[in-house]
Amino acid sequence: MNRLFAAVLALAIAAGAASAATVEQPRAFGHVIGDVLTQRVLLEQAGQPLRPGAMPSAARIDLWLERRPSRIETDAEGRRWLAIDYQIINAPRTLTAVSLPALSIATASGAALALPAWPVSIGPLTPLEVPGQGDLQPLRPDRPVAALPTYAVERHLKLSFLALLAVLLAWLAWWAWRNAREAQQLPFAHAWRELKRIGDPASPEAWRVVHRALNRSAGRVVHGASLPRLLADAPYLRPLQPRLEDFYRESTRRFFFAESAAASAEAHAAYPLKPLCRALRNAEKRHRH
Repeated sequence: MNRLFAAVLALAIAAGAASAATVEQPRAFGHVIGDVLTQRVLLEQAGQPLRPGAMPSAARIDLWLERRPSRIETDAEGRRWLAIDYQIINAPRTLTAVSLPALSIATASGAALALPAWPVSIGPLTPLEVPGQGDLQPLRPDRPVAALPTYAVERHLKLSFLALLAVLLAWLAWWAWRNAREAQQLPFAHAWRELKRIGDPASPEAWRVVHRALNRSAGRVVHGASLPRLLADAPYLRPLQPRLEDFYRESTRRFFFAESAAASAEAHAAYPLKPLCRALRNAEKRHRH
């Protein structure tokens, strides 16, 4: 019985022991910092597929290597491989030999896959000393940066500026034409222009200019009694009703009642005829626009 138990135990230990895996190792030489070295482990044993029980975890291995997340790949023949990546994370000062670590990968069937350590060499990015001959110098001068071609950009900028200038000139020309046209067509704009030409707001001609503008705006002769009809037809003038009523009262005294010349001249000189005409022009302008 003791011999039979010992034989069964030996078979169980042999079945659970790790078996050597089929591994495609990375190149053993010519590596520098940043390179990624990949081990590929065949997930087969004796022609039977294997399923890994746990994937090797991502972790830093030592001063030189860091293991990245593992993955399973399938080749053109349909075989499955476990790919394990190691990245070199430091640069030695001289050529140095390091090893990818040995691993034992558990499988669902119970038999683990054994990966042996794999030595590789890591070289420095630059030598410690340079010859100092010819173009092999410790420090190189700054490389002059070639000037970018700016002709197309400058040409586009000039065309844009000319287009903007043309638009501004066209707008100014339109604005001047509109003001000149309104000065001829709009009654109060024309009256304001005439008052500036006359200069003296107390002159009879200046008062007649304002009367003509009110008549043109109404399309008929306007006097104090017909002012409400004008305001009904032109509601934009209603805010100026008190000033217009005062204008017609003052005009009636001026042209229809005899007063002393001195008193009449003083009263009419004090009347704000220009401010009234400017207010009428502004109201007309707001209404038109």
